[in-house]
Amino acid sequence: MVELLVCICVVATLAGIAATQLAPLLERNRVLAASNAVMAQLYLARTTAVNRRTATVLCPSSNGVHCSSGADWTLEWLIFLDGDGNGRPDAATDIIRADPPPVSGVQLFSTAGRTRIRYLPDGRSSGSNLTLSICSDNGALLSKVVVNNAGRARSQRGSNVARCPK
Repeated sequence: MVELLVCICVVATLAGIAATQLAPLLERNRVLAASNAVMAQLYLARTTAVNRRTATVLCPSSNGVHCSSGADWTLEWLIFLDGDGNGRPDAATDIIRADPPPVSGVQLFSTAGRTRIRYLPDGRSSGSNLTLSICSDNGALLSKVVVNNAGRARSQRGSNVARCPK
């Protein structure tokens, strides 16, 4: 019985040490998954715009039908065709995809001046650069995805020291 208790204590101690070492690894995996998910949605929106030869919008949404006006991308993402340029889907067939972000435990925020991405039929992104910040729940900036005017998206690592722009 004493040997079993000693064995359980040793296993519990080792599990406690391993758990503290796994937390940063789990956070890095969440950030990488969120960054990859954002990049995949950007590529889908850009490819759709080029293939269908019509403007396509990627934006945050709270209901899967209309874009949100805020900069919080944590709830849901909406991709739709926007041939008339009014900034919203005109019919249900215009909606290409409405998905919640596949990763929990991180928050996503876009730059304050530009809360959606609009790809033109030639694949360019009209307007100014857009930055999507991937942040931890405690507000640390962990990564960024930047879309330039040419429509090219790139990811960039953040630092745990920088604060998330909200």
